[in-house]
Amino acid sequence: MTLKGKVALITGAASGIGKECALDMARAGAAIVIADMNLDGANATAAEIEKAGGRAIAVTMDVTNEEQVNAGIQKAVDTLGSIDILVSNAGIQIVNPIEKYAFSDWKKMLAIHLDGAFLTTQAAIKHMYSSKRGGSIIYMGSVHSHEASPLKSAYVTAKHGLLGLSKVVAKEGASRNVRSYVVCPGFVRTPLVDKQIPEQAKELNISEADVIKNVMLKNTVDGVFTTTQDVASTVTFLAGFPSAALTGQSFIVSHGWFMQ
Repeated sequence: MTLKGKVALITGAASGIGKECALDMARAGAAIVIADMNLDGANATAAEIEKAGGRAIAVTMDVTNEEQVNAGIQKAVDTLGSIDILVSNAGIQIVNPIEKYAFSDWKKMLAIHLDGAFLTTQAAIKHMYSSKRGGSIIYMGSVHSHEASPLKSAYVTAKHGLLGLSKVVAKEGASRNVRSYVVCPGFVRTPLVDKQIPEQAKELNISEADVIKNVMLKNTVDGVFTTTQDVASTVTFLAGFPSAALTGQSFIVSHGWFMQ
């Protein structure tokens, strides 16, 4: 899948899934904007892309800050000429049972996952419309966009919400060649997931090995974590898909953890 001549902005791209998406789309020919609160990490990812012969810049972006979002996307357009692909990937995880879930944590989770998705979409889609180039907007959902798990009330709510936002973008953007998708990974062995293992072991009163085997991988067909490359390959495919045939859909990448 070629992305030659396209500019892709990925939030939360200094590490993990976001970084893998950035590297994969760069290999497919896109110029890359690494948007992250960790500017040192973002610069490192951009340097890695440029060392491999690609083109990339880094921007500081807190996706809950409207001014930073608008400034970062404007810098992308000013520097690289357009914004053709948005990957709304930035996210965190906080696990707790509902009765112990702090309202401040609930608001933080929804702000990063949903407000961030809205603000980056709003900023990017204006340029996609005005340039008449159209574009692709890809939200990083989760199997939890379709399924619930204990201890994740805010995360499940936010990831379900991305499905609705994507469907609206698909309908509103269709006449101007803007398409939208939600990629829904299963458990990916990132620092975010590693942090959950002891937290879930404590809350569920089981061993960390049991969390991995009987919670995170129990429903997979092969007992294997989804990889960052599994997810990045899906994102790159959708970013370059040439028509609106798949717009508004979600794509589950979970080694069978969840099946529709």
